[in-house]
Amino acid sequence: MYSFMGGGLFCAGVGNILLIVSTATDYWMQYRQSSNYMHQGLWRYCMPGKCFPHNDSIAHLDATRALMILSLLACFIGIIIGIMAFIHYSSFDRFDKTFAAGILFFISCFLVFLAMAVYTGVTINYYGKRYGNWRFSWSYIIGWVSVVLTFFSGIFYMCAYRMHECPRSANSH
Repeated sequence: MYSFMGGGLFCAGVGNILLIVSTATDYWMQYRQSSNYMHQGLWRYCMPGKCFPHNDSIAHLDATRALMILSLLACFIGIIIGIMAFIHYSSFDRFDKTFAAGILFFISCFLVFLAMAVYTGVTINYYGKRYGNWRFSWSYIIGWVSVVLTFFSGIFYMCAYRMHECPRSANSH
């Protein structure tokens, strides 16, 4: 049980760090315009030597930002509850912390998956038709890696919950 929880905490910790890096950096997309490479993130777009904030309220960027921040919060709270389960902190007797941490990691995974899907769909639909020389960049790729890591942290915690619950249910009969 503890090995699953340790693996879940490791994946969640790395996933949360990658979520922070992905959300905060400006390399979600790179494109070439008039022989210069430019890049943009969720918060700013950058031209050679200078970056500017996104002043317009662009719906897909607002949705992606909100979903990424909610995912960060869910993952962070899941880590806190996962640590409490790991050290047997018992402030609530009827509250199974391994199950709650696993659910929070799955919620985080779903939210970041939704954010990445919104960004991908709109970006491909908009930039794919207007610009020929663009590509997704490393911040975007890190976002997809965090989807996988938060998913596996949820799997690990659900496995730990099942291992913890099976002896209990066998003893009750």
